[in-house]
Amino acid sequence: QVQLVESGGGLVQPGGSLRLSCTASTSSFSSLHMSWYRQAPGNQRQLVARITNINNTWTFDETRRFSISRDNNKNTVYLEMKRLKPEDTAVYYCNAVGPYGGDSWGQGTQVTISS
Repeated sequence: QVQLVESGGGLVQPGGSLRLSCTASTSSFSSLHMSWYRQAPGNQRQLVARITNINNTWTFDETRRFSISRDNNKNTVYLEMKRLKPEDTAVYYCNAVGPYGGDSWGQGTQVTISS
């Protein structure tokens, strides 16, 4: 199990931007596949973005409002979000999967988009 701590959530007006961070407590961060999920009230948890241990990335949003990156020197994965919409409001969770399995989750950070 890897401990994951998210930060960077908050209240933002529509059209604004946020950067979420997730820091992992492990010496093998570079081997992990990292993802961001989100869950809005009443909805299932949704995969938002993923970055593999060889830096292949995927995001759910075809308009490219969201981007994921990682800094292996800081054991941190980032989620950059721009042109935010009220429907982006959710708790955002960080997830880590090891190269041979194993699944860890952070506690989540609230993102609220509202005027």
